[in-house]
Amino acid sequence: MFLDRDGVISRAIVRAGRPYPPASLAELEVLPGVPEALRALQARGYRLVIVTNQPDVARGTTPKSLVDSMHDRLTSQLPLDAVFTCLHDDADRCECRKPLPGLIARAAAELHIDRAASYLVGDRWRDIEAGRRAGCRTVFVDHEYDEPRPQSYDFRVTSLPEAAEIILRTDFPA
Repeated sequence: MFLDRDGVISRAIVRAGRPYPPASLAELEVLPGVPEALRALQARGYRLVIVTNQPDVARGTTPKSLVDSMHDRLTSQLPLDAVFTCLHDDADRCECRKPLPGLIARAAAELHIDRAASYLVGDRWRDIEAGRRAGCRTVFVDHEYDEPRPQSYDFRVTSLPEAAEIILRTDFPA
């Protein structure tokens, strides 16, 4: 189970209809129902891996130490197996920045995860496109942001708990 961070696991800060990452540890808030949804997915045998773009590090507006602290807090509070982060911006042309599938491919290789038997859950078109390119099923968490939506996805939901319900009742094996 590949999961975007902001807007899926934690609350995105929405300004003018667009999502932004929390700017401090105080703003980092796990969304309602996420711990229970993650425990249910884990009990079914899914590995739980955050794959997140954090370009504000490359832009110089967020220190890497803050991103690391946020991930430390999330991994201490939630049953996560790993966190994989792209710290680049589009201009860096890296392979790990979603919508490219490099971050998912790296996580899958390091953790021995079958991408074809996996889901990517994300709230932005970049997430869903990366999941599709990586060969995963995709679940779009639609917060109705004022930005382009993904062109295609396997499921559309409004939260990770809703995504977990759908995933857990399918016949798709973990």
